[in-house]
Amino acid sequence: MTISLSQQAYWALFDTADGQSAQAADGVEQLTPYPDQLGRGYGRTFALRTGLTLDIADYSLFDDLVITSCDRQHPVEYTFNLATAGTSQAERYGVWGSGLAPGETQHQPAHQRLASVSVHLEPEVFCDWLRLSDDELPAPLRSLVRPADQQYYERFGTPTASMQMVLQQIWHCPYQGLTQRLYLDSKVWELMALVLHEISNGVDPAPAQALRPDDVERIRQGGQILQTRLDQPPSLLELARLIGINDHKLKLGFRQVFGTTVFGYLHDLRLERSRQLLESGGLSVTAAAEAVGFASRGHFAAAFRRKYGVNPGVYARGRRA
Repeated sequence: MTISLSQQAYWALFDTADGQSAQAADGVEQLTPYPDQLGRGYGRTFALRTGLTLDIADYSLFDDLVITSCDRQHPVEYTFNLATAGTSQAERYGVWGSGLAPGETQHQPAHQRLASVSVHLEPEVFCDWLRLSDDELPAPLRSLVRPADQQYYERFGTPTASMQMVLQQIWHCPYQGLTQRLYLDSKVWELMALVLHEISNGVDPAPAQALRPDDVERIRQGGQILQTRLDQPPSLLELARLIGINDHKLKLGFRQVFGTTVFGYLHDLRLERSRQLLESGGLSVTAAAEAVGFASRGHFAAAFRRKYGVNPGVYARGRRA
């Protein structure tokens, strides 16, 4: 069986589970059991400083879970997903910048250990740590701090040996209280420094491999599927299954074939379709935004203005004149 939830409904289950949460005396750590309607396990949240949190999750699901989210504001984040064998070794990591996170659908499989270490920090905290304003950031790091109406930066990679060592130290932190907070705070920034090193030095986290002709055809088929499902696009895993390749090759293949990410491609398709709808004069700005899957009129207007240089309302009135 597959359970489908909106992001809001998913987090509401955690709010219910908060009644069973245990908080450390110093207020830094909170342990929350995973909602028993969905699975078993726990989440540990560490409020290390204002604007900086560390989340450690370790759980398994009773049923496959599909979570659908809308466009939303995003902080700077990095997440390491641990190997399912039960060790603290990470298989992959992702890093995301601040800005606009497009709506998406995530699939989490049942009966597998899902463990991760995630760090979320506000862009102001990130810049303060670097002792630079956002316009002083070196070019390779500037993408990590984007305006609220601009789609966020994302990057995926394989952890280095140095990252694995710091990750194990975080997972197996031997301290409590103030010492625990200071220790984890230092390790979170150490891990961030290693991630930034990969970005700053242009290290390719996943060297591109030449696609076979049949893979290129499948990727193009994936693009066609997105064109027909703008308002309710498939998740990455679902799209990969539909075209018969794995999600890793799907991500790399989209960059090679279309020169952008899957979500970047979908974002551009939505904007172009909305422009056509407004040009036809048959829909309002709100209706055009909804027709292509934008949950927020404000986010739609900002994205439209950034791409076409004019507000959608002004564009529509100009076409009707």
